[in-house]
Amino acid sequence: MSNNADTLPSLLAVDVDGGTFRLRHATAADLPAIVQLLADDSMGAGRERTEDMGPYERAFEAIDADPSHLLIVGEPISAGGAAGPVVATFQLSFLPGISRQGAWRSQIEGVRVADSLRGQGIGKVMVRWAIDESRRRGCALMQLTTHKTRTAAHRFYGRLGFEASHEGMKLAL
Repeated sequence: MSNNADTLPSLLAVDVDGGTFRLRHATAADLPAIVQLLADDSMGAGRERTEDMGPYERAFEAIDADPSHLLIVGEPISAGGAAGPVVATFQLSFLPGISRQGAWRSQIEGVRVADSLRGQGIGKVMVRWAIDESRRRGCALMQLTTHKTRTAAHRFYGRLGFEASHEGMKLAL
């Protein structure tokens, strides 16, 4: 049985340890799965509220309307070509800047892979696609933040060439 996601264009389809995996632009129908991925750890569980999808829907509309922001999902593809459930996501934003001689930068955030699928190369595929897309759009650098307690994420990003070059700060408003 196929679902509507089967007809959406792929940004990338690649073989990973667990089979064929593809990336595509998220649709509003993907929001429950995206929010669940974001909430599926101790930090996210305290931040995300799945009982009211209104704020997520408004955020999705703003992201979807702005070509400087991409919300991407990943899903397995069966041997018959049918798309499986959304099992990964990330947001990629493109930011102009005055510093670095007017360089553009990209920011990747909300990178999540379903816990049961980690270690199969899915995260690496997603981040490498984001790096390639950032280069394609003329970005001079890519940045991200990851919580100080996420040591496994620090190792993961380090293996992909990211350096902990700055100390990030946030102010809750």
